Amino acid sequence: MASLVALQVQNRAMEEVTGAQLIAESLKAQKVEYMFGIVGVPVIEVAMAAQAAGIKYVGMRNEQAVEACRLYSKFSARPSSLEAIPSVIEKAVRTSLYGRPGACYVDIAGDMVNAKVDRSKVSFVSCCPAPPVSLADHGAITQAISVLKAAKRPLVIVGKGAAYGRAEIALREFVEMSGLPFLPTPMGKGVLPDDHPNCVAAARSRALLQADVVLLLGARLNWILHFGLPPRFDPDVKVIQVDLCAEEMGNNVRPAVALLGDINAIVTQLLTCVRQDGWKYPSDTEWWNSLKDKIAANAKISKALALQSTLPMNYYTVFHHVSQLLPHDCIIVSEGANTMDIGRTMLNNYLPRHRLDAGTFGTMGVGLGFAIAAAAVERSENKGRRVVCVEGDSAFGFSGMEVETMCRYNLPVVIIVVNNNGIYSGVDPETWKEMAKMGDLTSIAPPVTLLPEARYDEIMTAFGGRGFLVRTVEELCSALQLSLTDWEKPSLLNVLIDPSSDRKQQEFPWLTRSNL
Repeated sequence: MASLVALQVQNRAMEEVTGAQLIAESLKAQKVEYMFGIVGVPVIEVAMAAQAAGIKYVGMRNEQAVEACRLYSKFSARPSSLEAIPSVIEKAVRTSLYGRPGACYVDIAGDMVNAKVDRSKVSFVSCCPAPPVSLADHGAITQAISVLKAAKRPLVIVGKGAAYGRAEIALREFVEMSGLPFLPTPMGKGVLPDDHPNCVAAARSRALLQADVVLLLGARLNWILHFGLPPRFDPDVKVIQVDLCAEEMGNNVRPAVALLGDINAIVTQLLTCVRQDGWKYPSDTEWWNSLKDKIAANAKISKALALQSTLPMNYYTVFHHVSQLLPHDCIIVSEGANTMDIGRTMLNNYLPRHRLDAGTFGTMGVGLGFAIAAAAVERSENKGRRVVCVEGDSAFGFSGMEVETMCRYNLPVVIIVVNNNGIYSGVDPETWKEMAKMGDLTSIAPPVTLLPEARYDEIMTAFGGRGFLVRTVEELCSALQLSLTDWEKPSLLNVLIDPSSDRKQQEFPWLTRSNL
């Protein structure tokens, strides 16, 4: 009997575990719920181990240049041994969450995936704690309030850092108590509702150009905000910069006040001061009147474009009717050129962290992947939120085969492809035929053109989803209403618009001017 017991103990002590199992178990210990990947040897073993560990695996179709991610990651490492895998993965997860959130890269050699090690020799690491919360210096808070009080034309810019920091409750109270106008960045939309009376997104250019004090909440003065420089900003603008990342302070514009720390905590500090002082920016100032006049003027122009009854439809007509049908709690994913830019102004977000788009790098091809991830999480949380992916036809082409992924997992994503037959602009079928008669299209066709009226809807139907070819407002509304009621399969609306449709006239050209 003693020998038998000793043998059992020895067997337990000598339990072997593979590298794939260590990867999966380490991710599970860090409370990772989903894994997205493209399998091949030896990734297959990692995916299977993840499922065995209780992680949901979603197999994708569009393989990106993953190795290139190393240069843009907050942390990258290659475990030196099987025993080191849990600690390296814990550090990667912790680093991705602490400070400014960001991607991390762990490179595991292929021969380590199927290699084995005695489990007793591995030091497993528990889940990393929640990120610590830091406050800004009290003196700096007092200085920031003084700068705000002295402003004649103040503006709050709400960045995605405010969304990551879950600052929506404190920020709403601060904005309403202080009476300040605010402008969301693309992924800051929804932290405060886009239809909030203090939102001046419809007067963006004027707000940025004429503001004399900007309270910058978790946003970077990069190309999306024109680097904070003239001619888009006042050369003498004072910036109160609130950020979690010390290295971000002073990039492009030196701040009048730098508030380093957690966005939610700092907004709460500012709110406390405003509440104690009883200060509120007046609603009848020349600044507020100027912003409201511009909002009304731009709304009038957009409405005139939206209500045009000519066919093919234009962007504004499409977005006007889509916006009227989308549920307020839907998750909007968007990418493209004009499609994304116009969609940012016409498709409102009412809740925080309900919008995903191409973001800081402007990378096309991310939309369908974002939508799949959002739909997978929504399925597990079961909150009844629809995921709506609004794509330009060029952007859809980067990862269009992911519709098979949606159909494979029965993810009820609604895809709206706004199809203008090209990149920025295209040509109609008749013009395309005439060009083809003239000779080799590789020499004749404008580089921005795509195949006119391409049947993207048939790609979806080929895999078992719903596909709709849409030419009119009536077809658009009918197809979207039907798609929003279908929770069993994904849908794709291929919305054909005027190839020459464009944005309304802008006050400023974009960063890179074109001769087109």
